[in-house]
This record gives sequence, structure tokens and C-alpha cells, in this order.
Amino acid sequence: MTYNIYAWCQMIVLCSFIGYIVENVWLLFTKNYIDNRNMNLPFLLGYGLAILGVDLVLGTPEPSLNGILLYFIELVVAVSIGEILLGTAVEKLCGFIYWDYSRLPLHLTRYTSLFTSMGFALIIEIFMSNFFASAMDLINRLMSPGIEIVSVILAVILTFDFADSFIHMYKRRRQYKKWMITIKDHRVELRIIDR
Repeated sequence: MTYNIYAWCQMIVLCSFIGYIVENVWLLFTKNYIDNRNMNLPFLLGYGLAILGVDLVLGTPEPSLNGILLYFIELVVAVSIGEILLGTAVEKLCGFIYWDYSRLPLHLTRYTSLFTSMGFALIIEIFMSNFFASAMDLINRLMSPGIEIVSVILAVILTFDFADSFIHMYKRRRQYKKWMITIKDHRVELRIIDR
């Protein structure tokens, strides 16, 4: 099904927010903290753009065992390439290592590993198989001129936030950490890091 630009703006905003939540939940359970994920706003534009790219290139998986397996393999390859390209680009442009999976087994460069690519691929496949079409149909049904305007405005704001955050990292040659909340031993600690 073909979707218009307004529906895509809404889906990009939604997936960008979900990506922000997923990364912070992972950090909370693995490192006992959450943070701003290098952005000013609680959105990671890369996730929204990734879902757009997946739909444009791969669509949704065929509802058969072979279709699901092939789609998963294609996603693992796409995620691996995307992580390597993004991590390497930030390292070259901003002069620091954005993240490092070298400690993980079966890592391919420091920016991806088989396990992380498989994890992201699984999440994307579950979303594209079970939620994507329904969410886009709901977005289309709820569409109105006011919602169209808000969708575009939000997508533009996310784009400016993404650009601002990367300009900040480029100028300072380090990650853009504004705040961190540590949650450990029933204690919550907020630290303001970068102003």
C-alpha cells in the first residue's frame, strides 16, 4: 500500500520515539542508567528513517516460513551495514568512537555484531509483521488537515534536533551527553552533564 508524506511523517515520529525508549530500556537493564541518547528531544530520527527505508526496500515479510526467514536475513544484513556506515561516519566526521561492540563475540568491526544485528532485525521484523500496516491504516483513518500540519512540523523539528545534536558532537569532538539518570540499589540520581 502507498502512504502519503503526512502518514510517513507520523510513522517516522512514532518510530523515532520508540527507538529512544528501546535504547534507554536496554541501557537501564544492562548499565543501570538512562540518558538523552545524544539528542535534545526524546526521539532518535535514525529509527524512523530506518523503518521508512525498510518499507521502501523490503516491504513487509511474506507470511510464510521461507518469507519470514529471508526477510530476517535481509534485515540482519541491512542493520549491520547501517550500523557500520553510521558509526564509521561519526568516527570520521566527529573524531570519536560512537559506540563499540568489540567486546561482543562475532562482532564485525566495532560498530556491529551478529547478535546486535539479529536483535534489531528481530524487533524490526516483529514490528513490520504485526504492527506496521495496522498503525499506518490507523494513521490514515485519523488524518485531518490539522494533523497533517502537526506531522510535518514534528518531522521538521526532529530533523533540526538531529542536525543540532550532530553539529554539537562535531564541534566538541565527543558525544552529546546532557543528562543521565542512574537507577541502582533503589536510588535514583540525576546528573546534568552538558549545558
